[in-house]
Amino acid sequence: MPRLDAARSAVYSQAVLRSTVRSPTLGLILGLFITVTAVVVYSWYTSAQISRLRKLQSEFAERNRKDSLQLLRIQNDLNSLGLAMRDMLAAGETHSISAWSSQFERIRADLGDALRLEAQLAAAERTPEQRQYLSNSIAQFWDAANRTFSLARDGNEQGARDQVRLSLQPLQAALNNAVSRLLVANNESEERASAQVLQIYDRVQRQVYLFLAATLAAILVTGLYLIRSNRRLFAQLTNLSSQRSELAQKLIATQESTLRHISRELHDEFGQVLTAIGALLARAENRLKGDATTREELREVRDIAQNSLENIRSLSQSLHPVMLDETGLESTVDWYIPMMEKQTGITISYEKSGASFPIDAGAAIHLYRILQEALNNIVRHSGARQAWVRLRFLSDAAELEVEDHGRGFAAQTPKPGIGLVAMRERAQLLDAVIEISRPAQGGTLVLLRVPRGKLESDGQ
Repeated sequence: MPRLDAARSAVYSQAVLRSTVRSPTLGLILGLFITVTAVVVYSWYTSAQISRLRKLQSEFAERNRKDSLQLLRIQNDLNSLGLAMRDMLAAGETHSISAWSSQFERIRADLGDALRLEAQLAAAERTPEQRQYLSNSIAQFWDAANRTFSLARDGNEQGARDQVRLSLQPLQAALNNAVSRLLVANNESEERASAQVLQIYDRVQRQVYLFLAATLAAILVTGLYLIRSNRRLFAQLTNLSSQRSELAQKLIATQESTLRHISRELHDEFGQVLTAIGALLARAENRLKGDATTREELREVRDIAQNSLENIRSLSQSLHPVMLDETGLESTVDWYIPMMEKQTGITISYEKSGASFPIDAGAAIHLYRILQEALNNIVRHSGARQAWVRLRFLSDAAELEVEDHGRGFAAQTPKPGIGLVAMRERAQLLDAVIEISRPAQGGTLVLLRVPRGKLESDGQ
């Protein structure tokens, strides 16, 4: 009942521990979702800002630049008209004004093409009145030019010159002023666009800094949460490992106690009973001197009892060697190796080296069980007919090696058996290092290294 209560208490404590420790998975998934969402939203925002910059730079700024070039072309044509009108007035009576009509037509064609392109590239913020004013002024200028050349063709040179002086030149000056104002407006628009671009750059830069700060904060919070969760998980694992080690220690101690009890019961109770039966049979055989048949049968029964006694003693020694408590580990190994060879038919080479030192019975049973399990694995799995056992006593530790050149550990069963787990548990109870490797000749090499301090104290 006390063991059952202890088991229930352990199960209850583990259930409480599982119920109080919350998994960090949900928090990590939520943090990942928030981070990914923030990255997606910020990427969309950045793409929108970059698109706006591209629109300002390519669609507006570039269009404004091309419009300014057309306005400069218009202004250049107007200046050419101004120079032509100056030459017309300076020529006097020697040249007819109609001689400049071809030059005016050429400038008119180029000016018309420039006005058409400029109308397509004009800024959206230009009012309809501004657009109409330029068109009307150009139309008035060419109407006046047509009247001037018409007067010159009719022979009225003076009237034509008066028309140039009083009408064409003022219209040309007004057109120049209008085009200059449009150029100034374009320059101002370009400056405003540049200012907007700078503002967008500044805003994006601030948003980048804010986003980086938020990202670093999220990473910091997530990292702290991970550290806290890992500490809790490692604390839980440490607690579970401690409980598992304690449970393994108690199970192994219980197993050894049970095997020791069974071994003693077999040796003492059944051994004494079979010994008494053998003695009684021998006494009965001596009393029946005349009946040879009955004596032969009694002798056969006595031999069966003797064989059973030897088997029980062998089984008792296998379960828990009495000599392990009485004479120690070395004597037990010296007895166990030949017995193992006799039972299995495997040749075992045993080598002992170093200055031996006393080994506590609690630690000795663990070393004996590991040796026993390693040799049993050779018999069951390796297929080898020869094995090597080496027991070395060092200044600070003891080493036990069991080697065979059979199929090897990789060729054994895919799942490790309970024996291998028990070997590791016993090694852990001794704070020992156990290594299972493949030697150069093939097979399996089991190496156990136990600190001397654990061998000289109670290993259980």
